[in-house]
Amino acid sequence: MDSEDFKRVSQRAPSPSFIVELDRLRHNLALLDQVQIRTGAKVLLALKGFAMHSVFPLLRKTLHGTCASGSWEAQLGHHEFGGEVHCFAPAFTQEDINELLPIAHHLVFNSFNQWHQWRDQVESAPRSIECGLRINPEHSEGTTAIYDPCASGSRLGIRRQDFEGHDLSGISGIHWHTLCEQNSDALERTLDVVIEKFDPILKLMKWINLGGGHHITRDDYDIDRLCRCINRIKERYNVQVYLEPGEAVALNAGILLTTVLDVIENDGRILILDTSAQAHMPDVIEMPYRPEIMGAGAPGEKAFTYQLAGMTCLAGDRIGSYSFDHELKPGDQLAFLDMAHYSMVKTTTFNGVKHPALTTWDSDTQELKVVRKFDYTDYRNRLS
Repeated sequence: MDSEDFKRVSQRAPSPSFIVELDRLRHNLALLDQVQIRTGAKVLLALKGFAMHSVFPLLRKTLHGTCASGSWEAQLGHHEFGGEVHCFAPAFTQEDINELLPIAHHLVFNSFNQWHQWRDQVESAPRSIECGLRINPEHSEGTTAIYDPCASGSRLGIRRQDFEGHDLSGISGIHWHTLCEQNSDALERTLDVVIEKFDPILKLMKWINLGGGHHITRDDYDIDRLCRCINRIKERYNVQVYLEPGEAVALNAGILLTTVLDVIENDGRILILDTSAQAHMPDVIEMPYRPEIMGAGAPGEKAFTYQLAGMTCLAGDRIGSYSFDHELKPGDQLAFLDMAHYSMVKTTTFNGVKHPALTTWDSDTQELKVVRKFDYTDYRNRLS
């Protein structure tokens, strides 16, 4: 979205509002489809990263289905997206299994304990379900500890040594997910380790799932290297390869529109916004990171510098320091960039703060569509 589009959108959209750009989604899908065409891999939408089901009709023209981290996501994928439904969870309950057996195509288990616990029920289900195991290659590529499933003491995946003495009959696939916002060189290094450690096991499989964290639609992403990795797997093991990007599907495909409510002074100027890092952009605090703002610069880069803060009572509900060409006042509107993924799926109603509306923008047709607005009853109905 350029500045002219933002002017058109901000005049018509409610504030605060997540605005998903359909033209950018189409751009990302075209890149993902290149990978499918060149390799025969199947790309699934990771619902944990992006689950705006009003745009599923667009996504399912390219993607083969969804991957879920639990029963509710799997049901969303089944009912709203269609195609294949893959599900992994660190552990499943009986209720989960009951809900998944009628809809899942692949179930991936996190341990042999879980596989043995649920095997009989899965294999006696009236429909065929393929089962896999998640592995832990014990090879870290991530830089943020909270997102590293290969860290010491990780609860995610089975180490190579823990396969010893286990019968793999009934297991048709292997899954790993070890990357986070990374390029294909990280996948290539991980693949070298996986082949070295798990080669005899991989030779028994029908499919291999490379998980998510592949930043495929980023401008500097090496798609050629990714395709070489996938084709290397296919040639060596004669398997179907799956990818599960969430962020790559919606990368740079949306903004969070917000309005300045107040300007206060306390060792510098502070803007109070009608949004919140804590409630609407939790990764800002959890990772942490500083989201980009359209037209803004680093502190001191432009004429007017402000600390941006949310409207909850959390003292640490701060988004970061930014500078602007002109002085800001109540009523001015800003656009946080790249807010389509890992935003809507992680929002809360902490403090009863108004939840951003969900909207779409099509620059080809100039159509702004308010898909959903939230009100007090949405907040009330989440509570008892």
